[in-house]
Amino acid sequence: MGEIKLFDKTSDLGNGFIITFVHQSHLLYFVLLLPKILQHSYFFFGILAIGILSQLNLFILAKSLSYMDPQQGYEGFVKLLGEGKLRIIAFTGMAVILIKLCFIVLGYAEIVHLFVFPSIQRPWLILFIMLVSTYIASQGMDKTLRFSIIAFFCTFWIIFLYVPNLFPPIADIHDLYPLIPSDLAHDPWKGTLLIWSSLSGPEYLILLLPWINSKEKTLKYLSMANFLSILQYSVIFIACLFFFGSPYLGKINFPVINMVKYLQTPVFERVEIIMISLQMFQYVFFASFFLLCLYGAVRISAGTQHKGTSRKSLYAVSLLVLVCLMIIDQVFWREGKELNGLTNVQLWTGALTYLLVPSLLFAANKLKRRRSRS
Repeated sequence: MGEIKLFDKTSDLGNGFIITFVHQSHLLYFVLLLPKILQHSYFFFGILAIGILSQLNLFILAKSLSYMDPQQGYEGFVKLLGEGKLRIIAFTGMAVILIKLCFIVLGYAEIVHLFVFPSIQRPWLILFIMLVSTYIASQGMDKTLRFSIIAFFCTFWIIFLYVPNLFPPIADIHDLYPLIPSDLAHDPWKGTLLIWSSLSGPEYLILLLPWINSKEKTLKYLSMANFLSILQYSVIFIACLFFFGSPYLGKINFPVINMVKYLQTPVFERVEIIMISLQMFQYVFFASFFLLCLYGAVRISAGTQHKGTSRKSLYAVSLLVLVCLMIIDQVFWREGKELNGLTNVQLWTGALTYLLVPSLLFAANKLKRRRSRS
């Protein structure tokens, strides 16, 4: 448990990694709630509209990344923002990352508890997820990011489970009516905000500059990931409308998983258990990634970023996160109530970080370039 270089880079991951990272970041807990919160068929156009806005945001992010020198890493941000401002941002980012990390772990623990192991108490599931995530994180950022490739191949096929629901006898075109809302009494802003927050995640690529080539067709790969996510959101939403119908869709918890429960195959029973089990790779990857990001933010905030990293200090951060998880699970998390306290907080923080980080980074780079010319 001595000194180990947790943030050392051994090789570039390639731009294909951008697709897997961004697309998987779009398919976490919120996508399981999306059909229920949207409920009405005309929100299909909302998904497309928010997808277009997300594409504009990704253009700003890609432009911002192209201004950065990936080889400089931390020093590049110091030159851009100054060490004092960067420490303040890192301190603020600690809260954002902790919320995201707790949200991922508690969300997956709830799904496993509801659908796979209802007899096991949630704290034990939380402990297991954190132990696995801490072990992966202790291998360093380089190996953690490579684990995302495994997670991608374990989950990319899940969209095909919903394709049979797009065809008769389940599919009925009348379930897609009305295409134009007759009234807006059901607060459409919540569904719109949920779509935008679900598409958050690409902004964390700024923390991975040393591992990606941000100057070669970054926008192309971001666009591909965004298109795949919007396609998957649309397929899942339409499949849920066909399967449950709009009136019933708003009353059932986790319709995305409950729909798979009715899937019959000649080989497997309880397909949803297989799906949830394989999704563990995805959730554990992001929990490990954000645990390392939180550890890095703590080091920058404390001014110890130039000292060597160690597994002991990572374990200490992990233990602190575990304590926070247990407190939130007992006080704020309400199983079966999707938009509870923590999910509402993540709903807003995810939406704000996705909106502000690319824009502020772009503005900072523009100001720096303007000053260098004058």
